[in-house]
Amino acid sequence: MRKDVNGFVAQDWSIFSPSFKFDGFCGVDAKGSLDPAVWEVRFPTVEAYRDAWLEDARRSASTRYAEDRRDALFRATNMLDIRVEGHTATARKTFDDAIALAEGGSQKLNWQSVFFCTKGDGAWTITGFVGFLPFTPNR
Repeated sequence: MRKDVNGFVAQDWSIFSPSFKFDGFCGVDAKGSLDPAVWEVRFPTVEAYRDAWLEDARRSASTRYAEDRRDALFRATNMLDIRVEGHTATARKTFDDAIALAEGGSQKLNWQSVFFCTKGDGAWTITGFVGFLPFTPNR
């Protein structure tokens, strides 16, 4: 999570890219729905995810916030639900807060993603995820 936030704020994919297993990667966009019928394989490769991640990072960097973006992202993000079975794991990342905007109001961060990971050569890498799922705290 630290590499993701730090790379995102710096708009530097190279900070986050070692976290991925490139062979066989698949990222699914749940489009804010729990219904798999509306989900889309939006990121069939790590490169497709990288491009979208960098575009989001650029858009975020160009937004005028009333607070430190890095601190706000860390405040909003939680990754405490990690389940390991041998060399395979899932990690649920939640966003539940808002970042104050310079012109007033805020940008709501409220979704969750489930990452699939594998351990090889002593390190964990992300092999795929289902992202942008709805998130309701205390579930």
